[in-house]
Amino acid sequence: MQVVNLQSAKLFSPEKLKKNLLFQTDRLMCDLYCLEPGQGQKPHLHTDSDKVYIVLEGEGRFRVGGEEAKLAPQMGVLAPAGLEHGVQNDGPGRLTLLVVMAPKPPPMIPTL
Repeated sequence: MQVVNLQSAKLFSPEKLKKNLLFQTDRLMCDLYCLEPGQGQKPHLHTDSDKVYIVLEGEGRFRVGGEEAKLAPQMGVLAPAGLEHGVQNDGPGRLTLLVVMAPKPPPMIPTL
């Protein structure tokens, strides 16, 4: 059995969003995203993978398709395959997210 401690996996970087891998199989990937104030994930899409963002700590501004929403702890959002998505931490505190993707994605496709 593979067990992780989310508190120990919570690592931040002053340069950019830090993705901390928790679990990975041939069918799924689960990360802990850690964002300092002002950090974000550029809008991008995955053609064949769905992504779920769940806010554990802090608040973030999420974009999925043409919609935006501000989410707080205990809230989540689905980014279905093929829709552009991203997240921004407008501050003032840190943002910690549980992020699950299935199936495990190929490399990201940047969008403008």
